[in-house]
Amino acid sequence: MLTVTSVNVNGLRAAAKKGFVEWLAETSADAVCLQEVRAEPHQLPENVREPEGWHVVHAPAAAKGRAGVSLYTRREPERVQIGFGSAEFADSGRYVEVDLPGVTVASLYLPSGEVGTERQDEKIRFMGEFLPYLKSLRERAAADGREVVVCGDWNIAHQEADLKNWKGNKKNSGFLPEERAWLSSVFEPTDGGYVDVVRSLHPDVEGPYSWWSYRGRAFDNDAGWRIDYQVSTPGLAGRAVKGFVERAATHDERWSDHAPVTVVYE
Repeated sequence: MLTVTSVNVNGLRAAAKKGFVEWLAETSADAVCLQEVRAEPHQLPENVREPEGWHVVHAPAAAKGRAGVSLYTRREPERVQIGFGSAEFADSGRYVEVDLPGVTVASLYLPSGEVGTERQDEKIRFMGEFLPYLKSLRERAAADGREVVVCGDWNIAHQEADLKNWKGNKKNSGFLPEERAWLSSVFEPTDGGYVDVVRSLHPDVEGPYSWWSYRGRAFDNDAGWRIDYQVSTPGLAGRAVKGFVERAATHDERWSDHAPVTVVYE
């Protein structure tokens, strides 16, 4: 049994003051993947930087106060890798992976982008480099008899069922045709060869959403986006028995604008 959780914390120092510490103490996850940490390890309180009972890898961005990914595991990793071999994104704080027995677990924070700006160009460049890496990772893992799960904020809603207001977002970053086509390539058996695990468990539902804007009453109206995924090799996806979003009971109980996405694998 392996339980994996992924969540964009929207600044770990702030999340720690709002409930992340208590959540981490109560979670039954074996691995927790964090994105948008936005802090150097030395800036984090000790009970977040190195909490008791966890092995932690932090991969901050060179740009202060931006991005940053972390990975918490109950077992000590057999191998740790920060970055995915890209020169441009080596210090961007957007990717870290660890090897656990029989499985590679990764935390990904794909750039969010903004149409008509350099941020969107950066996102497209990242996507262009990352898909070939995903393929090579899957092939290497298969050769070693391992499975792979890449968890994180992919910043793309794949299908109309993955965001409430899809009609109004067709020209916005996160739901552009070229972004959705790229994600389809990740899930295409003859291309990327990965599986959207939560969607495979919930094929005919809207959502479950994992991000809601702080603006207006998006959370209360469940006007959200499903942009946080667990993307795994088919063998591991076939072992998934439960996948769910840990949505806060009320707006005031949230410690991030994202909610944890958890999958239980047999």
